[in-house]
Amino acid sequence: MKITLQVSGIAIAAVMAGPAAVWAQGLGAEGSPVEITMIANEAFANQWQEQMVPEFQKVYPHINVVIDGVPYTELLAKSMLDATGPDPVYDIIIADDPWTPQLAQTGVLLDLKGEQVAGWTAPEFEWDDFYAAPLAASEWQGVQYGVPLRSNLLLMFVNKSLYEKAGLPAPTPELTWEQFFEQAPQLVQDTNGDGKVDAWAVDTYFLRDPLTPTIWQTIMNSNGGALLGEDGKAAFNNETGVAALETHKRLLEFAPPGAVSHGFNESLQAFRQGQVATMFTWGSVFKGTAVDPATTTLTPEQVGIQVMPVGSASAGAHRGIWSGVINNKSENAEAAWALLQWLSSKEGEAWQSNTLGVFPARRSTLDSTPESEWMAPVFEALKQGYEVAEQGQMWRPRTPKSDAVQQVLADEVSRALSGQIAAQEALDTAASRIDRLLD
Repeated sequence: MKITLQVSGIAIAAVMAGPAAVWAQGLGAEGSPVEITMIANEAFANQWQEQMVPEFQKVYPHINVVIDGVPYTELLAKSMLDATGPDPVYDIIIADDPWTPQLAQTGVLLDLKGEQVAGWTAPEFEWDDFYAAPLAASEWQGVQYGVPLRSNLLLMFVNKSLYEKAGLPAPTPELTWEQFFEQAPQLVQDTNGDGKVDAWAVDTYFLRDPLTPTIWQTIMNSNGGALLGEDGKAAFNNETGVAALETHKRLLEFAPPGAVSHGFNESLQAFRQGQVATMFTWGSVFKGTAVDPATTTLTPEQVGIQVMPVGSASAGAHRGIWSGVINNKSENAEAAWALLQWLSSKEGEAWQSNTLGVFPARRSTLDSTPESEWMAPVFEALKQGYEVAEQGQMWRPRTPKSDAVQQVLADEVSRALSGQIAAQEALDTAASRIDRLLD
């Protein structure tokens, strides 16, 4: 038997094998609820607890959910410590894009396509509906350990008003890096006529930060380069990698004064204040950048979003996916999968997108018309971005030592961007350190 509930204007379906079966077999019952616990990034944990959990419980009223919000910098370490303990607290871990290999290597994760979980999975779930790039974030060595819950991509934001003031057409997804730099000098401009430059062409990550190398890597990937070769060794300290790092550094010529110390917050503030024409950052900040007057001076009509400029191989878009994984020691694994399945289902993903502004990972969602008009250009950018990310393997290193690799890259890329050493020396040093790390 199948029942369908209407939640916030969309249908949320629960599949039942027989009368009251949805409340049996690990999903709780009247007077005997089950409780599942989740560890997640504090940036969205409270939002889920307050808004998502009540919607989930309209379908599964006998599953209680407790979400523990943890600062990002502490999240992986706390997740690993709990997951590998003899009596883990958390049934569900919400893992950032590069963490699945490290978690999976410990043997603590549940195979979500395994025989046991297959019996708990609704036919309507449709694994094939996910774009390959976001789904692959929680796959390791042929096993699917998670599902994408909050998708993200490194994208290009455009202040159309500043392009218009400079007498330039607004960029399109076909914009090449060569064209970008041809236009950049005109985008460094005096917009109020007082004789002083008050707007610049670009801002992004330049300081030492684990995410700064994603800018360089995306440029390199768009030119056909790779971070690691098939042998698992560093493959970036070559002509393509060096040219990409020099391109990243060249952006500083057209960025605001002091941009060498800019990262996520500084570049975001500059763009939202109308000081830069373009910004390379994570697409999930679009609402706060183009829609919410409490956080931005711009409007949706002024802000464009698209893939990063085109290199010799493709456009660019670096993947950043938050996935839900389940501890295989969980005594409430069926209930935990019920939550992850609901949250990542077609109906649950549409609810998240339309209600919370969360980026979807399913083709069916991205092919639909969002309830909020501002989401329409975001959907188009995500569709393009998922395709090029898959084509160019545009993601952080897929290895249990991913975080350590990223720290090495952060060290050496920042030294090159700040002018301490040349790009070739920086990448040679990074390659040597990473090869020793992965050996």
